[in-house]
Amino acid sequence: MYHQLRKLFIGRPLHNRELSAEHLPKWKALSIFSSDPLSSVGYGPEQIAVTLAVPGLLLYGYIGYVAAAILVLLAIVTISYVQVSQANPGGGGSYAIAMKNIGEFPALVAAASLFADYTLTVAVSISSGTEALLSAFPALISSEVTIDLCVLFGILMIVNLRGVRESSNVFVLPTYLFVLSIFVLIGIGAYQAFTGATPAIPAESSVRQPFDWMVLALLLRAFANGCSSMTGVEAISNGVPMFQKPQAANAIKTTFFMAGMLAIMLAGTTFLILHNHILPQENVTMLSLLAEETLGRGWMYYFLQLATMLVLYLAANTSYNGLPLLLSILARDGYMPRYLGARGERLSFSNGIILLSIFAGALIAGFNGNVEHLISLYAIGVFLSFTIAQTALVVHWRREKGPKWKIRAIINAFGAVITGLVVLIIAFTKFFHGAWIVLLFIPAMIYIFKAIKRHYTDMAEQLHLSIADWKSLKQGPTGKNIIVVPVSSPTSVVVQTMRYAYSISTDVIALHVTTNREMGRKVEEKWKIWDPGVRLITVYSPYRLVIDPIIHFVEKLQSNKAAEDFITVLIPEFETKKWWHRFLHNQTGWILRTLLILKKDVVVATIPYHLKK
Repeated sequence: MYHQLRKLFIGRPLHNRELSAEHLPKWKALSIFSSDPLSSVGYGPEQIAVTLAVPGLLLYGYIGYVAAAILVLLAIVTISYVQVSQANPGGGGSYAIAMKNIGEFPALVAAASLFADYTLTVAVSISSGTEALLSAFPALISSEVTIDLCVLFGILMIVNLRGVRESSNVFVLPTYLFVLSIFVLIGIGAYQAFTGATPAIPAESSVRQPFDWMVLALLLRAFANGCSSMTGVEAISNGVPMFQKPQAANAIKTTFFMAGMLAIMLAGTTFLILHNHILPQENVTMLSLLAEETLGRGWMYYFLQLATMLVLYLAANTSYNGLPLLLSILARDGYMPRYLGARGERLSFSNGIILLSIFAGALIAGFNGNVEHLISLYAIGVFLSFTIAQTALVVHWRREKGPKWKIRAIINAFGAVITGLVVLIIAFTKFFHGAWIVLLFIPAMIYIFKAIKRHYTDMAEQLHLSIADWKSLKQGPTGKNIIVVPVSSPTSVVVQTMRYAYSISTDVIALHVTTNREMGRKVEEKWKIWDPGVRLITVYSPYRLVIDPIIHFVEKLQSNKAAEDFITVLIPEFETKKWWHRFLHNQTGWILRTLLILKKDVVVATIPYHLKK
């Protein structure tokens, strides 16, 4: 049943030669790598307005200026990541380009930043998608977190475990429907704005109080919130190997397409928000208010809300195609567990997909699916990785000295300065709103990366086999194998275990631990009657402990054995026919095995005896 369910949900295993078929054309890659930045139009402009449309303050007129600054920054970052794809076609984005050009520490900072950003992308996207659903159907508000987790584990994780090709087939249509619906909304809204009786930007949307330090602080915070629209821009550079050939060229073209569409949607929706003077409302998104104002509450409104909900959910897929690949590169370099670098049955990095789902689920549950609270953690990680990537590119161009390298280095240096300032702005304006969590998380992840690397380095040194060690295997003394079989009572399970023990050694000891002397004598009598030719040693345990006396006995054997000898503990264990029968028996064998495998030169094996009913 397990294998049938696995095949139903995950699909048949794919052969290694089918990997080339998993590579994506540009139009499919755009849908799975760009769904995050494209969908950010659903919450990015709103996050600017939430900060500036404050009752009692005249700051609404600054919304357009903040949006314009974000569009300029988008252009700078887009150019930079086009160059990352060009300079580093092997994927890995900021981490890989930094490791190659400016060293380990900046690369690990970039990796930790992207880990935080991708995880938050999943949490924010799913929570935003649910908010879009709740805007149209407020009766579901009480089930918000439940809906979030069902979408995360029941849809996104399962679909991505099925492989890149199938996930792109599922996600491509909703992404393009959303983009089309937003373009239609902007087109209809712009037509109404320029042909209607009211001004394109009404007076109430232009009013702003004189610039001062308080206004500057709020503008910087609005800018920091609005920068959430740019998360996911780097995902294409991380996933260059997933494109069809020519991979780097296709990744670059896709990056430009994505940035162009995002710029149009951000500029268009911001303009319409100003034109209609839309104010934030509780439990209703501004995009929903804008659609209702422009299209009315008819079928087009509900279509847009449905498309928004779907694409916001699917925006999380950008992380599912970016982070597992990044984790596989980190695993290859020894900074993450090796199993994260292995492809699963469907040729996707399934362990990374599951890890990302668990972390994102914890964030959603911890913050109750609140987008505003999650946004407070957002963007600092991605802009830190932007800054590191562009700094690394400056070093790269200076080292390579190819055509027009000076112009490229100047562009990246300017971009590094700008995005570095953005990092400082976000850290300062959002510090007490949650940015401190990310600022602590990044050093903690770097410590974990380096600890994992140290472990693998130490392990490699200890497992290294020299020629002398190999030759000593033939020349050295041959030790004996001392077998210990824990026995509770002579049974069929013990008979089977003794047969196996005789097959590997002639030095066999049966060990019986009793908590009652009378019961111990009865076992000894049965043993004599059975007479298997193996000595039985009985240990009395007045404190009713069973496992500790066995461990102490093995430790005593260890202290007396020769250096070349081994001790093997064979644990007789019966396997029940039905799964629930397992709960009717203690787990002494499992606990004993877990503790004994920590002993040096002790081999532990379980000899199963399968019950028929």
